[in-house]
Amino acid sequence: MNYQEFFENRLNALKEEGRYRVFIDLKRKRGGYPTAEYRGAHITRDVIVWCSNDYLGMGQNPVVIAAMKAALDETGAGSGGTRNISGTSAYHVDLEKELANLHRKEAALLFTSGYVSNSASLSALGAGLPDCVIVSDEKNHASMIEGIRFARCEKRVFKHNNMKDLCEILAEIPARSAKIIAAESVYSMDGSVAPLADLTQIAKDYNALLYIDEVHAVGLYGAEGGGMTEAAGVQNDVHFIEGTLAKGYGVAGGYVAADANAIDFIRSFAPGFIFTTSIPPAVAAGALAAVRYARGSADERKTLHERSDFLKRKLSEKGFPVIPSVTHIVPLLIGDPVICKKISDILLTAHGHYVQPINYPTVPRGTERLRFTPGPYHSEAMIIDLVNALEAVRARIGPEAFRFSAGDPEEMIALEQARL
Repeated sequence: MNYQEFFENRLNALKEEGRYRVFIDLKRKRGGYPTAEYRGAHITRDVIVWCSNDYLGMGQNPVVIAAMKAALDETGAGSGGTRNISGTSAYHVDLEKELANLHRKEAALLFTSGYVSNSASLSALGAGLPDCVIVSDEKNHASMIEGIRFARCEKRVFKHNNMKDLCEILAEIPARSAKIIAAESVYSMDGSVAPLADLTQIAKDYNALLYIDEVHAVGLYGAEGGGMTEAAGVQNDVHFIEGTLAKGYGVAGGYVAADANAIDFIRSFAPGFIFTTSIPPAVAAGALAAVRYARGSADERKTLHERSDFLKRKLSEKGFPVIPSVTHIVPLLIGDPVICKKISDILLTAHGHYVQPINYPTVPRGTERLRFTPGPYHSEAMIIDLVNALEAVRARIGPEAFRFSAGDPEEMIALEQARL
């Protein structure tokens, strides 16, 4: 077999389809967020970043930076090992206690990323519980899908946020089987929100464990930033709350919070936890400072949602097809991978606005989009300039730039998926 030819052909096919992903070289500027320096092949310029998951700008927060510097001076760079072999510090322990308290749980467990926390936790639970069946929302993140696959237990998929379909599936599962309902609180690509009150009641009715991914909600919702489960008042009824430290908290790492025995079970049986070097103490220190800061300050959350609402309104006024969302996520439907990338490139190089095109497999084919995440440090003037830039791109490319018009993008997506 000609291996090089195989790799080249597959990559060329990806490029021809318009799905080849290009990394954008950015240097974030401390104190200048959301501005960054973009370094391209023939251009270097300052740009405004519109697609960062550092939703609250906590990665630039002076309190967080100071905590990381202090821990670095005190402990050095790395953790030195896995959590079981010399890799547990006071920073790890204190952060887990803080996260458990945030979510009103007995314990929490740190992982190297939110992806790993989902994959490791779900695989350990699905493999360990007797005759386990995991019932998963069809739009769940790849990390959850991977964890369920690694569990090698039975998997059932219910239609997105469809509680009737969920109940019908649960009714078919034998009472003797362990059951886990797995869902996200906020779905990051279209901004839809899970019906958490319904999910908690259904979990009770069918004696199922409820596992909620709060990755795109922690820090951003609830009085203390505990996520949608806090905002909905259902923290005590959700058995497992999973989150990240890399988005609303601006650092790195993931975690899961639950009852003490359940956390101890994952700690003891999840290979993704047992055999992985722990996050550096300085990272844990920064995350701890970010969580504590966000619990005590609602200003960033309030401004984030104001900016998001402002951008949605301005885009809608100009006739752009914004996918309806009640969250901070602002998806602009394009529907073609090549055009999506072209719009992104022109915005970046000609207008100084960076937003990454989102293509398959992150979203279904035919629903390619630009996903904007304005935060508290995006000014209204920046937003107006962005919308003006989008109008200029539309005029430059022509009608095909935005094949959909303003209306009901959810209906447009359904029609496009049916066509495909």
